Amino acid sequence: MLGFASGMSSNHAITNWYADLNKPFFSPPNWIFGPVWSLLYILMGVAVGRVQGIGLDNLLAKKGVGFFIMQFIMNLIWTPVFFALKQPMLALGIIIVLWIMIFMTIRAFRQVDKTSALLMYPYLMWVSFATALNGAIVMLN
Repeated sequence: MLGFASGMSSNHAITNWYADLNKPFFSPPNWIFGPVWSLLYILMGVAVGRVQGIGLDNLLAKKGVGFFIMQFIMNLIWTPVFFALKQPMLALGIIIVLWIMIFMTIRAFRQVDKTSALLMYPYLMWVSFATALNGAIVMLN
């Protein structure tokens, strides 16, 4: 629900400001973002749920959930910074930190539940792509 709310906060900017930006050749159509993020949020939820199911009294599980919370906060911050505040350069810094936090989450999850770590890889790949897209938009505008 938080991801949905974050996305909704930027709908107006997507149809106006974002549409007018110079974008790289690999920029996907706008309609793809909703389905991709829906799938990624489901995978993330299953992953963190599996780790939490191990029990937060387990120090490694607690560490993994901590990294997950940090990356999720960065995820929620990126959308309004990029779209609502129209700050692609600041958003680029945020998404780089987000990528690092996802990587740290995967490493921590792998120590507790390998399936949870695997469920996070599509998210890491999408954020890698989004980082390249964000960087290209900064360079082209």
